[in-house]
Amino acid sequence: MEELASRSIVDQSAFKLSMRQLAGAVSVITVGEGDERTGFTATSVSSLSAEAPSVIVSLNRGSSSWPVVERYRRFCVNVLTANQWHVAQSFAGFDGRRGVERYEDAQWYRLSTGTAALKDALTVLDCELETVLNHHSHAILIGRVCAIETREDVEPLLYWRGGYRRLSGEAVTCP
Repeated sequence: MEELASRSIVDQSAFKLSMRQLAGAVSVITVGEGDERTGFTATSVSSLSAEAPSVIVSLNRGSSSWPVVERYRRFCVNVLTANQWHVAQSFAGFDGRRGVERYEDAQWYRLSTGTAALKDALTVLDCELETVLNHHSHAILIGRVCAIETREDVEPLLYWRGGYRRLSGEAVTCP
């Protein structure tokens, strides 16, 4: 244990730069109801278990979405299509929108849990919050998937090297 403590700490800027090398699907996580609706853009979404369908989402606890997640204990993962980059921008707050304003300029419908889902998203995962793991500035949300909707006729929006990208090229076929 002493050996781990004596190692130098990695520079945050270098770490962020290295994480930008990971290409990831872009999702908008929606939370809350009515005037308390809000949400955030995330590339930190992954499957956890198929046996008990569940996902992991990482959220900064300093985010305005954090208290709403804690209060409602449910969320929706909306995996964006390549032409929905403007939704990602709104939910990332780049245009100054906050809370329910982030839902403007897109079409939404209500899920069985009461959470908003993005019309024409690549995939929609309606989730109930099962577990929260706190780690430094972030919370790892573990959501039990209650319902799924998927489209297969569109391509995903990707985030890579600090910008949004389209998936291009043909799939590699392994022997």
